Amino acid sequence: MNKNIKIHTQSSGKNEKPIIYQAANGAVELRMDMSKETVWANLNQIADIFNVQKAAVSKHLKNIFESGELDQRGTVSKMETVQIEGKRSIIREIEYYNLDALISVGYRVNSKQATEFRKWATKTLKEHITKGYTINKKMIGKNWEEFSHAVESAKKFLPKEYQALTGGQALDLAELFARTWLSLDAYDKQSLVIKKPTKKNVKLTAKELLTALSDLKSKLITKGEATELFATDRHKESLEGIVGNVMQSLGGKYVYETVEAKAAHLLYFVVKNHPFVDGNKRSGAFAFVWFL
Repeated sequence: MNKNIKIHTQSSGKNEKPIIYQAANGAVELRMDMSKETVWANLNQIADIFNVQKAAVSKHLKNIFESGELDQRGTVSKMETVQIEGKRSIIREIEYYNLDALISVGYRVNSKQATEFRKWATKTLKEHITKGYTINKKMIGKNWEEFSHAVESAKKFLPKEYQALTGGQALDLAELFARTWLSLDAYDKQSLVIKKPTKKNVKLTAKELLTALSDLKSKLITKGEATELFATDRHKESLEGIVGNVMQSLGGKYVYETVEAKAAHLLYFVVKNHPFVDGNKRSGAFAFVWFL
């Protein structure tokens, strides 16, 4: 590719129409139409981006819609555009196509620029599949405030002494969260592979758990993060009943055979049954981790 292609369109009120350009590596970078969270380009602009005739773009779009690859109603928008004809400025209604259409055309047209675009897109997709994420350094730079806010939100899950993260530690934290998201997604799709469940003859009593929760309560009160109501029994038998359910056996075998299953049900029963006046969710989460 000899040069970048830059296409400027009219600005309209609060939401700017996009500026589209294709970089030398084939990447199409965009200024978003924030009202629609997409980008819009007309036939001439798409033809310029991929260096093909407008008729070719039109033909591909027709096939894309007829095959059902994209829904035309959600892909095309008519916008008023100012055009200079002779010495006159004329407002005409022109069809614009969103980012989905632009990408679909990029995978169909035959040109050097389209080939570069496909190479870049394939590389990006492969990175996303194999690593689980893709990073656009320029976009992070432009949206640094939002990115920093996301990292700060994630840091709230850590104890205070660990909240002063370096950049590298923040990325490590993001990686840990990414693993959790992937595991949850796999669980939802019933494709989560459980490797080597732990079958141990473990013992647990309500007294042991209450002692551990009492220590947690003291620490939280000292930090001003809980009151005396935290982990206070509604009924003395409540937690005993939960632990009894988790540790029950039938015919000499545990109902919940693995350590992981016991921990999961301990979390579930504490949150669901509300054995405490206050702090059931925190107590359940603590019991889960403490037991493991």
